[in-house]
Amino acid sequence: MVADALVYHPALAHYLRFVATTVGRDKILRTLQYFSRFYAWYLYRTNRPQAAIDPYNAIKKQFGTTRKILRVGKFVEHLKAAALASSNKSLVDPVIRYLAVGRQLGYAGYLTLDTITVVDAIGVRKLAAAKRLQESAYRSWMAGLACSAVAGVYTLFRLKEKEKTLDSQKGEDVVEAKKLKKEYSVARLQLFSDLCDLTVPVSALGLASLDDGIVGIAGTISSLIGIYSQWRKTA
Repeated sequence: MVADALVYHPALAHYLRFVATTVGRDKILRTLQYFSRFYAWYLYRTNRPQAAIDPYNAIKKQFGTTRKILRVGKFVEHLKAAALASSNKSLVDPVIRYLAVGRQLGYAGYLTLDTITVVDAIGVRKLAAAKRLQESAYRSWMAGLACSAVAGVYTLFRLKEKEKTLDSQKGEDVVEAKKLKKEYSVARLQLFSDLCDLTVPVSALGLASLDDGIVGIAGTISSLIGIYSQWRKTA
């Protein structure tokens, strides 16, 4: 009876739907990768022996390589998303439309260049231009994240302005206010995630002096937000 209760429990069915998605598995690996990056830094800063740090450096490296392999070909998805965003008539605001296109093109550029460097990362063939390609990939990712962050700030501003026009005494406006509050919460969470993610390319390109502790914890937070979002989608 206990076994049946566990097997048919809704939470288990939800978990299986979650891990069945590529995004779900990637977010779990990403969380472990960036937490290992943070924890390896923490152990180093607290003068722990190298033997205690090495396992976390290995997790960071191996999970990073695994995720790179899983991303192969994913640039096509973002190219399609960019095309759909550019022709999406429901996005009447041109600012949101252009930023959505910029975001998807930035991600597509990042994943295209990232795919090229896979053969170097897994040791099949060393590329002389691997470092330059990876830097260009980070620039593309940063551009995509910047577009997403600007879109987030703009969306939050528009939602606040729209909320000011509502009358709390009208039933329709009360319903609309609840809807706007939900949209505001989603947009704010996405903006926070984008800002956390920006620490990765900014640090990798040397645009800011961020140590592995900051980048690791920021990446962990954005990954947990990604897990939360994907978990809700698979509910």
